[in-house]
Amino acid sequence: MAVLSFVQRNLLRSKFFWHFVCFAFFIHGQQGFAQEQEEIETFDLLMPNVLPKKAETYFCTPIRIDSDTDYYLVGFVPNATMETAHHMLLYGCEEPGSDEEVWNCGEMAVKDPSLKSAEPCKKGAQVIYAWAHDAPALQLPPGVGFHVGGRSKIQFITLQVHYASVDRFAGGVRDDSGVFLKYTTIRQPKSAGVLLMGTGGRVSANSVEYMETACKINEDKVIHPFAFRTHTHALGRVVSGYKVSRVNRRDEWKLIGKQDPQLPQMFYPVANNLTLSKGDTVAARCTMVSNRNWVTRIGLTSDDEMCNFYILYWTEGGEVLNTKHCFSMGPPIYNWSRNRLNNIPEDASTL
Repeated sequence: MAVLSFVQRNLLRSKFFWHFVCFAFFIHGQQGFAQEQEEIETFDLLMPNVLPKKAETYFCTPIRIDSDTDYYLVGFVPNATMETAHHMLLYGCEEPGSDEEVWNCGEMAVKDPSLKSAEPCKKGAQVIYAWAHDAPALQLPPGVGFHVGGRSKIQFITLQVHYASVDRFAGGVRDDSGVFLKYTTIRQPKSAGVLLMGTGGRVSANSVEYMETACKINEDKVIHPFAFRTHTHALGRVVSGYKVSRVNRRDEWKLIGKQDPQLPQMFYPVANNLTLSKGDTVAARCTMVSNRNWVTRIGLTSDDEMCNFYILYWTEGGEVLNTKHCFSMGPPIYNWSRNRLNNIPEDASTL
């Protein structure tokens, strides 16, 4: 049985203590799948009893992973409700955004003046998990894991929580929202990765707007999407993602996934068993419906909008995509047609 030990709040180079938790995990066994329950350990990555004082606050807190041991994240169990947290993200980082225990990390969002402000990661940012709308736990398929610590580029994990409302904290109640990480040191033969697709742009008043993005795979790797996740705020009605292949100047579209973003924003199984390789294009669309008498822009608050489509995939061996993001400027500047995509599915905006 594995033994988990850790050191909390190590004193760093500043006078502040950091929520600096090292995995120190020792296990004996052969390489293979971590399928048995006794082979899986749990680490609690939670906000350290924070007190958000203003709505639309974004807080980040980090852990440092033992660089002497290779770990594989195989599952994620959220510890949050939508009444408390609007959404949560886990970032894998080469370096965290700050040495602080907690910091503001919402760019132009509301900030707690008592805390410093920084990005979630200073270097090597990549999303490894996302949660919203009371989504349930996520368990990766057998043999698939996110490689962290050890020889991987992910040496830190930063938890970001967006507090859209602070009503429940009015009486001084503090928050420990976060994620229980399921992990093992047994090497997993398939490496997990996330490709995050999104847009900038705006939604005109009283309109239906398509917010679209597309990127070509330029790396000589074969990725196997197995789950997808959608994310918008209040105006989103349908988010869809596709593999696009050009054959004789005509685009062939194959659905990766499509969902109503107002449902629990969990990772859903892909619609088709497919692979993405060099030369393929991945494309995503968020269909927004606005009955507002004003323009709604992409932004960080719940009154703004977001358009995101996450592709959770695996590759054989240890090489995932170097490309972690696919973003466009969005409407009115960018759309699929202007990117010379053709034969666009007529049902891309319907469920």
